[in-house]
Amino acid sequence: MLLYMSTSREATSTPPLHSVSVAGVVVREDGRLLAIRRADNGTWELPGGVLELDEAPEAGVAREVLEETGIHVEVDELTGVYKNMTRGIVALVFRCKPSGGTERTSSESTAVSWLTPSEVTERMSEAFAIRLLDALDGNGPHVRSHDGKHLIPAG
Repeated sequence: MLLYMSTSREATSTPPLHSVSVAGVVVREDGRLLAIRRADNGTWELPGGVLELDEAPEAGVAREVLEETGIHVEVDELTGVYKNMTRGIVALVFRCKPSGGTERTSSESTAVSWLTPSEVTERMSEAFAIRLLDALDGNGPHVRSHDGKHLIPAG
């Protein structure tokens, strides 16, 4: 019976309904936070992207931050799990420390900047600013859902 169920499931499998992304909240010693302006839509966000199938989350964060900003990081800890309910993306957000490199843009970013927490709330939509602010509060990991711009209340 199990073989039949396994075979049947393989024959009728559907593509995954979610993707997993990773993002880094990179905090400098002076408290400023690393952010990028995305090339595709012009919004300010954390550096990050889709986790590769064969990649550990921490390695994915380090790769994405380096690719998008030129900054090498040490990954500290998971600070939140965020689900974009509209797009089916689950994001794992990690607090990181810069460990070298020089800021530069990439094909995915048109600007790289070290922002204060107040600048983060001014430039980013609520759904992305909260990820940075959650990483600073030390009470994580947080679990939140949003529609792409605004948080969706739990419950």
